[in-house]
Amino acid sequence: MESELKRRSEVAQEDTWDLTRIYKSDQKWRDDFGDWKKFAERITDYDGKLTDVDTIIEFFKYEEDLDREGDKLGTYVFLKSTEDLSNATYQEMQSEFSLAASQIGESASFVRPQLLANAEVWQNELTGRLQPWRVKLERILRLKPHTLSESEERLIASVSDVADTPSKAFRLLSDVETKFESVNDEDGVARPLTNETLQLFLHSGNRTIRKEAFDKFYAQYEARQNTFAALLEGSIRKDVFYAKTRGFETSLQAAMFQEEVSQSVYVNLIEVIRESLPSLYRYYELRRKLMKLDQIHFYDVYVPILSDITVNYQWDEAVELIGAALQPLGSEYVETITKGLTTERWVDRYENESKESGAFSCPGYDFPPYILTNYKSSTIESVFTLAHEGGHSMHSWYSARNQPYRYYDYVIFLAEIASTFNEQLLARYLLANQTDPKMRAWIINRELDAIRATIFRQTMFSEFEFRAHKVAEESQPLSANVFRKIYRDVLNEYFGSDFVIDDALELECLRIPHFYRGYYVYKYATGLSAAIALADRVLGGGEREREDYLGFLKAGCSAAPLDILRAAGVDMEKPEPIRGAMARFDALVNELEETLS
Repeated sequence: MESELKRRSEVAQEDTWDLTRIYKSDQKWRDDFGDWKKFAERITDYDGKLTDVDTIIEFFKYEEDLDREGDKLGTYVFLKSTEDLSNATYQEMQSEFSLAASQIGESASFVRPQLLANAEVWQNELTGRLQPWRVKLERILRLKPHTLSESEERLIASVSDVADTPSKAFRLLSDVETKFESVNDEDGVARPLTNETLQLFLHSGNRTIRKEAFDKFYAQYEARQNTFAALLEGSIRKDVFYAKTRGFETSLQAAMFQEEVSQSVYVNLIEVIRESLPSLYRYYELRRKLMKLDQIHFYDVYVPILSDITVNYQWDEAVELIGAALQPLGSEYVETITKGLTTERWVDRYENESKESGAFSCPGYDFPPYILTNYKSSTIESVFTLAHEGGHSMHSWYSARNQPYRYYDYVIFLAEIASTFNEQLLARYLLANQTDPKMRAWIINRELDAIRATIFRQTMFSEFEFRAHKVAEESQPLSANVFRKIYRDVLNEYFGSDFVIDDALELECLRIPHFYRGYYVYKYATGLSAAIALADRVLGGGEREREDYLGFLKAGCSAAPLDILRAAGVDMEKPEPIRGAMARFDALVNELEETLS
C-alpha cells in the first residue's frame, strides 16, 4: 500500500485501459456526439408510422444504428469519468450525454405504445420477415400490461436523468467528498484509509489495526448518515414509483419481471439460506476459536484465520495464475482473456486519487469489454476480483461475437454467474495444486469467506432491501434511524446471538453502492450458487459440458435467462443449486476444522 495515491496524470500508460479503441480523442467524441444528436432527430419521423411491417423493419435498423453509436458515446465518457471523479470535464461530458440520451428516450416514447396498438399487423410475421426481431417483439408484447399511454411514456422518459440523481450523488459523496483519517500500519506508518484500502486493513493480522480502520471508516459515514439516508430513500422511492406507475403490485415484482426471472428464484434463495444459517453460525464460532478470540466482531471476519501467511501476486503473475485455472474452458478462452488483461489493455489496473472505488466490467459490442480494478498485489482478493471481472468481460466477448447487437447484452442475473464461475475455477485450481496442510487451510478459509460474502451476505442484503422497499410501499417514512433499525434486525438474524454487532455496523446499509440500484444484490447470491453447480458440471464432465457452458456465454439475451441457464445444465427455479452451494460450504467447514484441529 502506497502512503500517497498518484494523481491520474502520474499513472503509467501501460497500467491504464486503452480507450482510443472507442475514440481517438475527446474532440472526436464531441464531433461524433454532435452527429449522433442530429441523427437522433430522425426518430420522430417514425411517430405514427409504425403501422406496417416494412416501416417497422426500417425503424428497427435505424434504432439499432442509433443505439450502437450511443453505446460507444456513453461508454467512453462513463469510463473517462471513473478515472478521476473529481475531473469536472468528464463529469460535464457525462451529464451532456445523459441529458441527450434522456431527450432521445423521451422522443422515442411513442415506440412501444404504437407497436402494441398495431400488434395485429405484425404478429403473424414473427416467423417471417420479422424473425430477426422475434424475441424483441415478444418481449414488447410481454410488457403490454405495464405499458402506459404515449403521453405517459413520454413523461416517464423525460425524468430518467433526474431519476439517476441518487446513485450519481452517492458516488461523488462516497468516493470523492468523504475523506477518512489515516491508519497506522504494522510498521507504524500512516496509510490512507479509503473505500478501497479498508479491505486491506480488515485483512490485517493485527486486531488493533482492523478495529481502528473500522471505527475511523464508519465515523465518517455516521457524520454524513442523514445525507446518505436521504439519497438511499430517494433511490428506493424511485423504484416504488416506477413499479406502481406501471401497474406492478410491488417493486420486487417489477424488478424480477423486467429481467424475466420468476419471484420463486428470490423466494428459494432466502428460504434455503435461512435454513442454512446454523452452518454460518458454526463457521463464525470455528473462526473465533481458531483465532483465539473471546468475542468475534465484524472486523474479525475478513482477516485470514492463518494471518501469518502473506502473498504477493504482481499483475503478470496474477494473469498467469488465472490463465492456468481457466484451462478447462479451452485455448480460445484463455488466450483471449490473457491478451485482454495484458497487451490488449482492457484494464485500468491500480487505484489513483479520486478514482472510482471497487471494480467493474463494462460490456462492449464495437469495442473491448473494459475492466476497472483497484488492484493490490498484497491481497489474494485482488486476484479473485480480476478473475471475476474477466469472467464478465469474456461473457461480453463471446456474446458480441455470436449475437446481433440487439441480443448481445445479457441481463445482470446471468452476468453474475459468468464472473463467479471464474472465481470457482480459480479456487479449485489453487486447492488442487496445494499439498501443504497450512496453505490448504488458508485457501479453504478464503473459499469459505467467498461463499459467506457472496451468498450469505448478499442474501442478507437482499432481505434488507426487500424490507426497506416494503416500508416505502406502505408510505411510511424512511430516515437514517429507520434504515439502521431495519439493518440491525437483519444483522442480528444473519450473525446470530454469539456474534458482537457494533452499533457502527448499522451504517453499512448506507455505503453499499448496489443498494442505489434496486434489487441487484440477490443476483450475486444466485450467481455464485449457479456457478458452483456449473463448475461441478464442467470440471466433472467433458467436451459436452464445456460446450454447454460456452453456449451459455454465447447466448447473450437471445432467450429468457432461466431458459439459457437451463440449457447449460442448471435450473434456478428449483432450490437444488442453492442447497448444493450450502453443501459445499458445510464440506469446506468440515475440512478446515479437520485440517487445523
